Amino acid sequence: MTLPLFPLNTVLFPGGRLPLRIFETRYIDMVRRCLRTDSGFGVCMIREGAEVGQAAEVQPVGTLAMIADWEGRPDGLLGITARGERRFRILRTWVQPDQLLMGEVEPMDEPAATPLPEEFLSLATLAERILTELGEPYASLPREPDNAVWVGARLAELLPVDHTVKQRMLETDDPLARLFMLRDAMLNHF
Repeated sequence: MTLPLFPLNTVLFPGGRLPLRIFETRYIDMVRRCLRTDSGFGVCMIREGAEVGQAAEVQPVGTLAMIADWEGRPDGLLGITARGERRFRILRTWVQPDQLLMGEVEPMDEPAATPLPEEFLSLATLAERILTELGEPYASLPREPDNAVWVGARLAELLPVDHTVKQRMLETDDPLARLFMLRDAMLNHF
């Protein structure tokens, strides 16, 4: 599958939401194409480079994003909310003349819903509280507080954890390993 890739200094997990302000022509054009064809784009964390200017090098795993909502903003920028669908592995990338990064990707299997172990119940409570306090687009997300996959993904995207750790969590197929990584990162950060 071929996707336009959006290099960012953040990670999007399946089931998550990511508000974005679009101002570069290459990404405005990409969003228009996605809206016109009801297609998605890849959100990938930057490995080297910057969000603005020349195309950045990205991490090998990203998330297919669909546009859940969009609006013209008062500042003249385009505002969108991206919805994470599923992870993918990048097979190869190339840069178009307009500096839009493209990728040939293969979808990754998503972990099955996994019961949340009792030792992580406090993380489920934290995830629900954060989503409620953040308001939209997060407050209306479907909730699965008894699912280790959901709890780990929501907290990994929302907590101020180092982005390289978030990327490792995205790449991890084991939802319980993701929760242990998250707990360790929280203990080191807070």
